[in-house]
Amino acid sequence: MDNAYHPLLTAYQNCDLCGRHCHINRAVGTTGFCNQTATIRAARAAMHFWEEPCISGQKGSGAVFFSGCSMGCVFCQNRDIALGSVGKDLSISQLADIYLKLQEDGAHNINLVTPTHFIPSIVASLELAKSKGLTIPIVYNTGSLETVEALHMLDGLIDVYLPDAKYYDSAVAKRYARIPNYYQIAKKAIAEMVRQVGSPVFADAKTGSVLNATTTDELIEFSETGLIKKGVIIRHLLLPGQLQDSKCILKDLYETFGNRVFFSIMSQYTPVNPPEDYPELKRRVTEEEYEALLDFAVSLNIEQAFIQDREVADESFIPAFDYTGLF
Repeated sequence: MDNAYHPLLTAYQNCDLCGRHCHINRAVGTTGFCNQTATIRAARAAMHFWEEPCISGQKGSGAVFFSGCSMGCVFCQNRDIALGSVGKDLSISQLADIYLKLQEDGAHNINLVTPTHFIPSIVASLELAKSKGLTIPIVYNTGSLETVEALHMLDGLIDVYLPDAKYYDSAVAKRYARIPNYYQIAKKAIAEMVRQVGSPVFADAKTGSVLNATTTDELIEFSETGLIKKGVIIRHLLLPGQLQDSKCILKDLYETFGNRVFFSIMSQYTPVNPPEDYPELKRRVTEEEYEALLDFAVSLNIEQAFIQDREVADESFIPAFDYTGLF
């Protein structure tokens, strides 16, 4: 399958895939905020072991890291690929074959990392790969800046959504990502994700059989020992000095989605070369800040949540973007 054979690829001609609404004709080689044309670019496709336990499992998640990004966060730890300066061009058929190779290697799932700006091509590649025997779950790992219309293209193809909820306050979103209405866009996107895949479903890590939870405690146990097959895990990364913003995010999202989702409350922020004019980002999150956020989550009665150990706040989880696994 070539780029000319899927009707959704015309979306690149007036790109409106994300909430920045660039309306750029990427099909002729021009770029918008994401710094990418309509040609698929990626920097790595390999087993990844630093996701939530129900995604990474024992064998790893088959992660495909796409080049470019519609978020542009100033503290990005994957800056080289986010800016689009690192990446290898791929055809739709090559991308489909990469999924199949990861499945053959034993990946628990296909993990599409920062995929927003390539949605039409991803749809075409997934349809092709599924026609060739791709059966493992598809995880969509995103900053949540998609338009609802763009997410409609993915309906029926994605099993697990892994959206970030980055900023609540418009001033914070403007300072760190130059998009003050981020939260309004992200919340609508997450609501569409929940609509598409429903409440979390887990499977036994050894047999693959679906685990039927009858209580919240059972569901939490399955999330710790099994593999996720369907559902939404909302990630939130606590930033230095932004405890109140984080509290607002957890409160609003839990009041909206309740136990239809899992949360992943992250402490892994690492100051990897933050810009000079962001002095507040030059330190790690303190233990007191993170514990205060966890206490707040408990006060909200959030039970379905993953938390992190302090030891993860280093650079070890950042993979080498050296084109591993790309054809």
